[in-house]
Amino acid sequence: MTQQLKFKGTAVFDGRKILPGNNVLILSEDGTVVDIVPAELAGDGVQELEGIISPGFVNTHCHLELSHMKGVIPEGTGLPAFLTQVMEKRGAQDAEAMKTAAEAMWESGISAIGDICNGTATLEQKQGAPIYYHSFVETMGFVPGAAQSRLDYSLSVLEQFRRLNDHMHACSVVPHAPYSVSKALFSLLSVMPDNMPISIHNQETAAENQLYKNKTGAFLDFYQHFGMDASAFEPTGGTSLPAWLPYFKHLPVILVHNTFSTKEDVQFTKLHAPAAYWCLCPLANLYIENRLPDIGLLRSEGCTIALGTDSLASNHQLSIWEEIQAIRTHFPEIPLEEILQWATLNGARALGINARYGSFEKGKQPGVIVITDKGSRRIH
Repeated sequence: MTQQLKFKGTAVFDGRKILPGNNVLILSEDGTVVDIVPAELAGDGVQELEGIISPGFVNTHCHLELSHMKGVIPEGTGLPAFLTQVMEKRGAQDAEAMKTAAEAMWESGISAIGDICNGTATLEQKQGAPIYYHSFVETMGFVPGAAQSRLDYSLSVLEQFRRLNDHMHACSVVPHAPYSVSKALFSLLSVMPDNMPISIHNQETAAENQLYKNKTGAFLDFYQHFGMDASAFEPTGGTSLPAWLPYFKHLPVILVHNTFSTKEDVQFTKLHAPAAYWCLCPLANLYIENRLPDIGLLRSEGCTIALGTDSLASNHQLSIWEEIQAIRTHFPEIPLEEILQWATLNGARALGINARYGSFEKGKQPGVIVITDKGSRRIH
């Protein structure tokens, strides 16, 4: 008879709701969920823990390849200046920094990661890793004539990630952001077969909407600084989101950051991409722009929210629990139960891996963590 693992905490969060503390989570040896039963029916061998037992977290947006940039860029620069420093100071990636960051995420309870990649630096780290990775190979290019060559480069990177051929890994090519992708490149991406989900940095700074409204603002200086030809860009007179979202209206889309998204943007998304996920990275938003998204708006409009950490270039740690704590500090009215679903089941759905991750349902292997006021840690 195979050994079963049994965990009892002060409560059990099952991916949707917090169950009372008299419940016991039962797993098989390989971490597969067997059941959640009342303590009096659990039998012997129950491990009692202080804290809430939860499925492993899903970090829907991360940049593991920037792990060597911790503390390199000061806080509060605003996004265009932040991007300038990333491009000028990123240098060579550091395998040891990536390894340390990934291990810390695993130990803190992150079971799956949507990871942004501009090259193949994270390939070795992902090979055989205990964490599930979806590698979002980012493509960018603001000059229309260069769209095909930019996409070809990203496809060459994608092909190397595909060679991992691991059930713990998937990948897709995605646009970086509305201010860095031309209409021609958006169009090429929109017709790629079997390329999902799409992830995009969305409305992270006011300068993005300003660019689209009347072609003014800090991004013009950014383009000039790097010698980028923005002459072909035509403003739309509105915010950035309606200009690109229709390209992907038939695909699952993860909108990341959303710091300056308006009610009109949210309603446009509900109409044109009803399966969209709104990924929040609050500590990175505070680090770069000293501003948070209008989470109250997203909740009132019934948006499906997930959570990410962004990178160590824009954060002091890669911890979903710290992101949750930041939300609870600024939005104390939001129930913990709701935010925990953002951090688990919603993230798993966003990455298309909810058959295995995100909740304690029979047959799943989401990982098991325990959460206390001091933090989160993995127990299986």
